[in-house]
Amino acid sequence: MMQGMSRTRHGPAPAGAARAPALARAFALLLSLWIGATPWAQAADGASGDAPRKAGPIWDPAGPWREQAHWVPVEGTDRFIYMRLCRPRSEAPARLVVISHGSPPVAASRDRYMALRCEAPAATWFLERGYAVAAPLRRGYGVTGGAFAEGNGRCGEPDFLRAAMETARDILSAVDYARALPGLRPDDVVLAGQSAGGWGSLGAAARNPRSVSAVVNMAGGRGGWAGNVPNSNCRPDLLVRAAGLLGRTARIPSLWVYTDNDSFFAPPLAADMHASFVAAGGTATFRALPAFGRDGHGLFFARNGASVWGPVVEAFLGEVLR
Repeated sequence: MMQGMSRTRHGPAPAGAARAPALARAFALLLSLWIGATPWAQAADGASGDAPRKAGPIWDPAGPWREQAHWVPVEGTDRFIYMRLCRPRSEAPARLVVISHGSPPVAASRDRYMALRCEAPAATWFLERGYAVAAPLRRGYGVTGGAFAEGNGRCGEPDFLRAAMETARDILSAVDYARALPGLRPDDVVLAGQSAGGWGSLGAAARNPRSVSAVVNMAGGRGGWAGNVPNSNCRPDLLVRAAGLLGRTARIPSLWVYTDNDSFFAPPLAADMHASFVAAGGTATFRALPAFGRDGHGLFFARNGASVWGPVVEAFLGEVLR
């Protein structure tokens, strides 16, 4: 979800007519960064949202990464989510990574999302290292459509834990479906998510699925840009508390990556979330990276982002996946 920061400048800034033009310019910059940088913002995804849905592939594998789309049943519901699957060049059974998207700053933009393309830098980084990449579109996004399932509720009283667990429901549904496909390993799955997708991946870790061995949380969290103001959060205190609640049960090793110029989750809030998670018993390594571009929140999906996060993620996975 692209979201951000902690109190003492972590709460929504006071409204005022004199500030309106500056806020409008800041929000326009945010939209331009999000629309220009994210590989998820597109109009169509090769499947009709009105066509009957049933679990299984939508088309035959095609292209250098044997790209294929699937409808995936969501556990505990009658819903299906759209998922793109990309396979590495090797014919050997491939370890699976599920890459989870964030959420746009404007709710009306959710229907523009499409599943991450196999050619996107974040996907090819894993594909070139022998992973298969699954990129699900969660409920309420893009061609998946339907009711939005992972909302926080009101900004003044957000339920960040519920948001994490509903996002996790879709992520783990994709895991269970994909790991049963031919040519994919059923074990040592990696979850990698950015912003709301990172937060949901931590929610999945709190359920401790035996098939998942590592979580990569890239700038994860919820509730940021409160009132369309950078470095503000609806309730940073509740976000930190929710991180602790996730940490009570999460025992899967996780890597937390944040940047110095993230306008959604600046270093003080990110560090507080991590500390709460670990103090409650969660297993997590925290990496604070230097400023990246105009807003480091978009590092994971940025065109040259892998040159920054790649060595950090590779070292972590090398330690965890032996």
